[in-house]
Amino acid sequence: MDKIAVLIPCYNESKTVEKVVSDFRRVLPDATVYVYDNNSTDGTAELAAGAGAVVRHEYQQGKGNVMRRMFREIDAEAYILVDGDDTYPAEAAPEMVAAVTGRQADMVVGDRLSSTYYTQNKRPFHNFGNDLVRF
Repeated sequence: MDKIAVLIPCYNESKTVEKVVSDFRRVLPDATVYVYDNNSTDGTAELAAGAGAVVRHEYQQGKGNVMRRMFREIDAEAYILVDGDDTYPAEAAPEMVAAVTGRQADMVVGDRLSSTYYTQNKRPFHNFGNDLVRF
C-alpha cells in the first residue's frame, strides 16, 4: 500500500505531463506518481516515465475506464487525482494530503477555476461548459 498516490489519467498530454509529474514529485517526495495512459499517440507514456512516474495503461478508451482501473489497482492511504494538462497547482497538494492523513477530512476537493485556469484556458466552449455546470 502506498502512503500517498498521485493519479494522473492521460490522453495525449505530451506538452505538459513531464511538468505535472515533476511538480508533484517535488512537492510530495514520498508519494508514488502514477500516470495511466489511455492510448496516447504523442509519446505521453514515455515522457511520463522519463519524469519518474510509474506508467500503466488502460486500453479501453475513455476517462471513466481509466478511473475504474486506477482505483481497482492502486491501494493508498491518500489519493491525489489530477489531470495531466497542468491545470491543478501541485503546491496545494501537501496541505490537502495533510487534512486527509491527519484525519481532519475524509475528502478534500481542489478548485482550479479560482486561479488563472479560467483565463488561460483556450479550448472552445470549455469555459462555457464550466460556467453552465457551476450555474
